[in-house]
Amino acid sequence: MAKKTIRTIPQKRAEMPVQDPVARAGNFEEVALGFSLEGALVESERCLVCPKPNCVPACPVNIDIPGFIVEISKKNYRGAYDILTESTLLPAICGRVCPQEDQCEGVCPVGETLEPVAIGRLERWIGDMAIANSWRNTPPIAPNGFKIGIVGSGPAGMACAADMAKAGCDVTVYEALHQAGGVLRYGIPEFRLPNEVLDAELENLKALGVKIECNVLVGRLFTIEQMLDELGFDAVFIGTGAGYPSFMGIQGESLNGVLSANELLTRCNLMGATQFPRYDTPLGLGKRVAVIGSGNTAMDALRVSLRADAEEVYCLYRRTRAESPARVEEVEHAEEEGVRFEWLTAPVEILADDNSNVRALRCQRMELGEPDDSGRRRPVPIEGSEYEFEVDTVVYAIGTNANPIIGQTSKIALNKWGYIEADDKLATSMAGVYAGGDIVTGAATVILAMGTGRQAARSMKSYLGIRDSSAVYQKPQENGEASIFGIDPTERAHVRVRVA
Repeated sequence: MAKKTIRTIPQKRAEMPVQDPVARAGNFEEVALGFSLEGALVESERCLVCPKPNCVPACPVNIDIPGFIVEISKKNYRGAYDILTESTLLPAICGRVCPQEDQCEGVCPVGETLEPVAIGRLERWIGDMAIANSWRNTPPIAPNGFKIGIVGSGPAGMACAADMAKAGCDVTVYEALHQAGGVLRYGIPEFRLPNEVLDAELENLKALGVKIECNVLVGRLFTIEQMLDELGFDAVFIGTGAGYPSFMGIQGESLNGVLSANELLTRCNLMGATQFPRYDTPLGLGKRVAVIGSGNTAMDALRVSLRADAEEVYCLYRRTRAESPARVEEVEHAEEEGVRFEWLTAPVEILADDNSNVRALRCQRMELGEPDDSGRRRPVPIEGSEYEFEVDTVVYAIGTNANPIIGQTSKIALNKWGYIEADDKLATSMAGVYAGGDIVTGAATVILAMGTGRQAARSMKSYLGIRDSSAVYQKPQENGEASIFGIDPTERAHVRVRVA
């Protein structure tokens, strides 16, 4: 194969077809339709197959990105899937929702001259092909007798559960809600992540022998301590996320018609509110909806509101579009669908009608000053710029905090913000208990949560003495204790042999 250069590869990204904006604003069908076969093959040719690829360490789960893309270019699609699933159980999900532009694609050398290789879209394409063809990689598993409990079925919990199951552990996942998937289920609308995709990739987890028990709120039915003692788990991973919403503390937040993006999205994504009265979950957004914030969750809330029959939907953000933390693609899709953006605008009060319902917002215009601790320019109020903005519903999408239940019901150490304290190996203050994802890091991405789940699994295997072929083993013990048939004596995952 001739060496590729920037000049010899296709100069433009393959097109990703999408639904027409007018049509999609009225339905929950997926917006981005995925590559065609021809598009995927063209895009795979844009990879330079770097000898020391930057994209692999930029991926939180260290996918062999050039490896799977080369297999696509060879038309060995099952081989590409095999490479992907060495590192991720969720290629069809991550290909859709991960911010590749800030991770693998952000360091792609092709992007220094042209648009970077569309790594995420290629990953999604292979993931979708695997679902369509019922591909599944289930390795031979030898049970080792260890029992593992996972709290939360979001991306961190799923990643940890998969790795521990592959190691031979008996794994049970506890989910507080009535369907598995965590934030992937309740927080991401179907027009970005269809439920059938999530369900298909959850089946891959179950095929490894993982048991998922829904409607189990750990901390209320039983505690972390009880999992270790009474329920007999040898190790526990906590991946409960950070779904406790933040508010601004301004006048009027207790009025009818004020809710968090988490509540809005959970009602619509998980509880069928957009199909009321078929589903017994009313919503009643009214005609005019204002969403405060401009991250990815805000974009989801804005676009769901449009599809829930709001006539006018506004995004209020105190900085400019350039500082918006949402993915560029999500902002563009929202604009195309009819969302109106009020940049450099901050609410200062929510106004009520005679029945304690939201009537309007009092807002203030802002200008950007010097950078703050985040590195972004600080919004500064413009004196005398206040005005009223008529709305029926106000949705807060300005961040989340740690759910306090685990901290309230166990003796696990928390930091000053209420998140679980964990060391660099994700061990908590309780022996045998590990934690990862948003409950440790604060709100982050799906793939970062998965990365912490896999790191925790490596630490749990080390704690239990399970041989981990992907880990670097310790040097011979200083006390000179000999190995047993080539196995380090600190590793307890060997088979006992009875000598006649």
